[in-house]
Amino acid sequence: MQHTPKNKKLLDQLSDAIRLKHYSYRTEQTYKEWVKRYILFHGKRHPRELGVENIQAYLSHLAVEKNVSASTQNQALSAILFLYRHVLHIDIEFPTDIVRAEKSKTLPTVLTHPEAIAVIGRMQGTPQLMAKILYGSGLRLMECLRLRVKDIDFGSHQILVRDGKGEDDRVTILPDSLIPDLELHLQTVALIHQRDLKKGFGEVYLPYALARKYPNAARDWAWQYVFPALSLSVDPVSHKTMRHHADPSFLQKSIRQAARLAGINKPVSPHTFRHSFATHLLQNGYDIRTVQELLGHKDVKTTMIYTHVLNRGASAVRSPLDDTNKR
Repeated sequence: MQHTPKNKKLLDQLSDAIRLKHYSYRTEQTYKEWVKRYILFHGKRHPRELGVENIQAYLSHLAVEKNVSASTQNQALSAILFLYRHVLHIDIEFPTDIVRAEKSKTLPTVLTHPEAIAVIGRMQGTPQLMAKILYGSGLRLMECLRLRVKDIDFGSHQILVRDGKGEDDRVTILPDSLIPDLELHLQTVALIHQRDLKKGFGEVYLPYALARKYPNAARDWAWQYVFPALSLSVDPVSHKTMRHHADPSFLQKSIRQAARLAGINKPVSPHTFRHSFATHLLQNGYDIRTVQELLGHKDVKTTMIYTHVLNRGASAVRSPLDDTNKR
């Protein structure tokens, strides 16, 4: 069995292991929080002293006492297993005797095409461009925010999604109608980058291994964010002043406001556009495997939820009242 350095705190060791795997800073913070809660739940005992029964007890506690969702329980499990396998180097048995949190049975909210266009039409500037990418390319919110200049392939009309959910890269479509606005937007971003460079800044966050191998790449135009933040900030990992990507709330608030202005009475979030992208592709006759690849789902079962959206009551069943005039 390997042993981790004794002079480093456990959570610092966890951070190091996460960065070596190129996970996002957000994932790092989330995993650290779950590990802290796991340790506190067991009276601050070191995880080395705990086993699979203790993991099962904590996860069951989350479901029974905290009433967390299935996705939240799975997130906690992933964090704890990561700790054992990649920090403590203990081949822990996968916990199976768990009270499972109930999975939500609600279908995803989907906008009709006119509704999606109406919401986008109530937006302007950068938020509108971001919303168009979400709906036109099927990106998740953070995938959109983390786009780099080099990920946009205008020649092939494609977007390369890097380090998305599930880690694997994938290629999705770049809508033709988006190209002129996106090119114009990048011209503005390039001017911002040039100003940052002149002031001695101009760096962006790079994955840990890449930053070590190519220390100057952080200043390259190709690695800049497509949607940079409005101001510079101190990176919590490197402690350097750099320009991060835009904050998620920047787009979330804009979409909520636009939905209200458009008179949409459904709960609309950035992810609603991704749901709508998938559903509308299936409505237009594209096969489920193609949609799965564009969305980046590892399992086609995840994509199948959109077929349930297509087949649900109102759109699949004809009311007998509508047959009245035919009799």
